[in-house]
Amino acid sequence: MVVSAEPQQQYFYGTGKRKSAIAKVRLYPDDGTAIIVNGKPMEEYFNWLPWQSKVKEPFVVSETVGRFRVMAQVSGGGVNAQAEAIRHGITRALVVFDSELKGNLRRAGFITRDSRVKESKKYGLKRARRAPQYTKR
Repeated sequence: MVVSAEPQQQYFYGTGKRKSAIAKVRLYPDDGTAIIVNGKPMEEYFNWLPWQSKVKEPFVVSETVGRFRVMAQVSGGGVNAQAEAIRHGITRALVVFDSELKGNLRRAGFITRDSRVKESKKYGLKRARRAPQYTKR
């Protein structure tokens, strides 16, 4: 049996998705700016700066930088899709925290789930739309 060292604390929850990546995000109202992804600091998990900035975008748009501590569990997909799934989850959690932020986040395009996924391969074709090469003679 595992006993948590920290007492139960109120948090705001949001689920984010992108391609096949799913992120479960908890926002704890603290002064800490820590973002923990799968038990690691965000800088260690997303070692490329554009991925890190993609995760932080909802805070910049909603002007809530430094007001929340983020705990995220993400699975599936690639690294970029995971970063975008966390961004989507943070956005949904911010809307749960304060529905007044929804307008700015919607204008930035973070509320809507990006539903683009890879198209499946069709029979008789080499890929989803690529047909076998046609030879006249």
